[in-house]
Amino acid sequence: MSQARGYFTADEVRSAEAELFTRVPGGVPMRRAAFGLANVVAGELRVRTGGVAGRSVTLLVGSGDNGGDALWAGAFLRRRGVAVSAVLSNPERAHAKGLAALRKAGGRVAKEIGAPDLVIDGIVGISGRGPLRPHAAELVAGIEAPIVAADLPSGVDPDTGAIDGPAVRAEVTVAFGAYKPVHALAAPWCGRIELVPIGLRLPEPGLAALEPAAIGARWPVPRATDDKYTQGVTGVCAGSATYPGAAVLCTGAAVAATSGMVRYAGTGAADVLARFPEVVASDDISSTGRVQAWVYGPGVGIDSDAHKRLAEILATDLPVVVDADGLTLLAADPGLVRGRSAPTILTPHAGEFARLTGREIGSDRVGAVRDLAESWCLTVLLKGRATVIAAPGCPVLVNEAGGSWAATAGSGDVLSGIIGALLAAGLEPRWAAAAAARAHALAANLAAQEANPASAPISASPLLAHLRPAIATLRALGA
Repeated sequence: MSQARGYFTADEVRSAEAELFTRVPGGVPMRRAAFGLANVVAGELRVRTGGVAGRSVTLLVGSGDNGGDALWAGAFLRRRGVAVSAVLSNPERAHAKGLAALRKAGGRVAKEIGAPDLVIDGIVGISGRGPLRPHAAELVAGIEAPIVAADLPSGVDPDTGAIDGPAVRAEVTVAFGAYKPVHALAAPWCGRIELVPIGLRLPEPGLAALEPAAIGARWPVPRATDDKYTQGVTGVCAGSATYPGAAVLCTGAAVAATSGMVRYAGTGAADVLARFPEVVASDDISSTGRVQAWVYGPGVGIDSDAHKRLAEILATDLPVVVDADGLTLLAADPGLVRGRSAPTILTPHAGEFARLTGREIGSDRVGAVRDLAESWCLTVLLKGRATVIAAPGCPVLVNEAGGSWAATAGSGDVLSGIIGALLAAGLEPRWAAAAAARAHALAANLAAQEANPASAPISASPLLAHLRPAIATLRALGA
């Protein structure tokens, strides 16, 4: 996992903190965290207002150590000439040493937020659960200044990223010692994330994100001895008379993701060949020819013929990606895939996940995806801004897209085609799914940047058109 960013649960962080306290004097970890927080806040003030001294910051201070972090940060900021006020949610339980340090440095306790240049959220930390309490929610709702969250935005669950009511939405979140799941699963509420090391010794993570450079370094490219067959032959069964575009998008993605050859089987051959004449097309699976992985499902329908084609593909010993209509067929007949020994990847969105499992996904997306992967003995990719990938017995992978540009019709067809190409090239299913999700998200972001205006929504076609540049960007990072 050295080529991945780890995310650590509240329990894992608390255990690491307990071990740290045996190595350093008491209070040192908090002051390390607070000093880092103060530096980030000072940098934000400089960027947003042009300076640090003479600016004003308000602290929202809870009763736990998170409030202590904020108070100590306020003391450090006072020494840099910042006017600091602290609004205490529970004055009797405020962190005593942090409050004393703030007062000694010239900070003050206030009843109201006022009109600061910036606010530090130190209401609750990793021990907090549930939404903001009414008084804190009222305070936060009235804030007009940018908010920097200490460790995580208050009101957002640290382990699941769930938001069940009022919560802080930060411009910047300063993570202390380790990234937590919230930083990937609820990124829109965290804003930009800055990590402040405090000396924690952490275990192997149960949740991680592949680094873009690591993805680029492993992305398949032709070697001197390769030919079109050895680079991976991807089979695609997608599209129908009703949804011919699904065939074009899915097949096109497999082509763009650097398959040595793409073979298409289905009724959309004319539409596919009109756009991608390099594809080898046939009407049915039996006459497709040799492939090394299959993608099945986008736009195929859910009738008896579609079921028969899915069963035929799943009866092979080849890796298979099942998406869209294929997932609906599996929800009705899970026996098609359960017990399958060859690699299998399911790529549901939340609604398809509910059909597969018979229940809504709930607040713990990571746990739900892990459970499905373990119980069905296959790889599951749950789509979303934070895409979650689980396989039996392995750490869960997450890809935070950095935006929601890919939330558009046909986008999933592109994603399944990319995954199929990587599987055909021989890559491990969990890695292939996570790498495809990263390239897919980057292509969507590149397409959005090119849109005029830049904030205009995109569709799946420009996303597909930007897939090759996205892969080239990843490859450059991994060079």
